[in-house]
Amino acid sequence: MKNFALIGAAGFVAPRHMKAIKDTGNNLIAALDSNDSVGILDSYFPETDFFREFERFDRHVDKLRRAGSRQKIDFVSICSPNYLHDSHIRFALRSDADAICEKPLVLNPWNIDGLSEVEASTGRKISTILQLRLHPAIIDLRDKITKEPGDTKHEVDLCYVTSRGNWYLRSWKGDLKKSGGIATNIGVHFFDMLHFIFGELQDNVVHLHEDTKAAGYLEFEHARVRWFMSIDVEDVPARLREDGMRTFRSITVDGEEIEFSGGFTELHTRSYEAILRGESFGLEDNRTAIEAVANIRNAKTATSGEMHPLAAKAS
Repeated sequence: MKNFALIGAAGFVAPRHMKAIKDTGNNLIAALDSNDSVGILDSYFPETDFFREFERFDRHVDKLRRAGSRQKIDFVSICSPNYLHDSHIRFALRSDADAICEKPLVLNPWNIDGLSEVEASTGRKISTILQLRLHPAIIDLRDKITKEPGDTKHEVDLCYVTSRGNWYLRSWKGDLKKSGGIATNIGVHFFDMLHFIFGELQDNVVHLHEDTKAAGYLEFEHARVRWFMSIDVEDVPARLREDGMRTFRSITVDGEEIEFSGGFTELHTRSYEAILRGESFGLEDNRTAIEAVANIRNAKTATSGEMHPLAAKAS
């Protein structure tokens, strides 16, 4: 049995990590969040020591390490706001623990370089959650693509609308310096998925980049991709809004819809199983997607090229 600590226990994704820790037969020793709405802990690990102040959490983790306690932390799971990931990963490694970090791993590519140095100096391991790489439909598609002639290029359209209320832009998620912007916050795992399926990224053009929506064109070794992402409910197709739907996801390859709406329930647990086997996704696995979203964040918008239809409508 391994001992875990969790940073960001009150966040949206934290329960998936709690479940994964429990499902893999391990124990959550300590949890941290400045927000104390963490009653979900009772459903998984009611005995967990909970802290609101980082300083007290740090002292507790360090005390367990120095005492050689059976409760010494082996892994720190990080579900904190995006801009804190780099710091919290460093804390984990310097506490003689491995880090498991939610996406995006970091906001900028140079953060990966710095973490690589800390990883080497501490001898600890950084793993990340890239759960779409474990989805059976995505694996099947990748296997199909890898068997094709090397010069094959597919036409791909990606649309992801996950509507959010007024709170979103008033939280850290609406702050570009803290979240990285919409493409980073809701899109980084899709960009990683595209890289995983279609190979190296060759071109990155941005057509739209606003607080609530973004769009552009990505070219990979084996695909030309028009993409659109939004948190605006008005971008959900009208027929779905009329049925009360507030989310829409569509990925087509050469006009054929790729169905992978199911199969998400256990992907965090499967990610943890792989990490515990020593088969995790590490720093370099993240680089292409992190470079892509950093470029999207900083690029000047273009008015020509392969533009997603919803981008043309929004601009």
